[in-house]
Amino acid sequence: MKLQEGLYWYKESGLLDSNTYVIKDDISVLIDPGREKYIGLLLNEMQVDGINPQTIDSILITHLHPDHCDATAAFKDVSGAKVALHSSQLQYLKVMIEEASRFLGMDKAREFEADIVFDDVLSLGNRELKILHTPGHSPDSICLYAEAGKILICGDLVFEKNIGRDDLPFGDGKELVRSITMISALDVELLLPGHGAFINGKSNVRRNYEFIASYLHIF
Repeated sequence: MKLQEGLYWYKESGLLDSNTYVIKDDISVLIDPGREKYIGLLLNEMQVDGINPQTIDSILITHLHPDHCDATAAFKDVSGAKVALHSSQLQYLKVMIEEASRFLGMDKAREFEADIVFDDVLSLGNRELKILHTPGHSPDSICLYAEAGKILICGDLVFEKNIGRDDLPFGDGKELVRSITMISALDVELLLPGHGAFINGKSNVRRNYEFIASYLHIF
């Protein structure tokens, strides 16, 4: 589904899948390919939007839980895209997938390696993504912030009227609160989470943070 020029959202397809996002630019990226069992559905939806997977340059992952990254190797096979990981994800690459898969009762994801390692900023052409390290739900969690468009892809940090859980392997509730507090200060008009609905409009994004603060008592 096209959200705006060059930005696409593919809703999670089933249990323990994730939302997938595509940004088309001079360098095109796919964020969180989800479960390998649903990759056929993802590819079909991309085709409907006129996106050939072979035009994707890089695969990015908000964090290394298998519902977000299980299809990484499969999508790389189809597209030829390079796997781009944040520096914080390197040390957890094998252990996080293995432990989280066991915790969630899933088969271990097919292994993949980093072709590209990045830290603070990714320049795609017309869009620049600021990379924010936001541990808590997972120690390797990142958010991607397009300041010019006021867009935040936030993984499993916050959702519509909810926040990410901290009881998975290596989760940390205190760090989760610090990360949410940090991103709540950003100027965001389109909040794109790892699961569920996206939140459109600055006032709606702000009300969502206010709901979280009031009912979940984390701020």
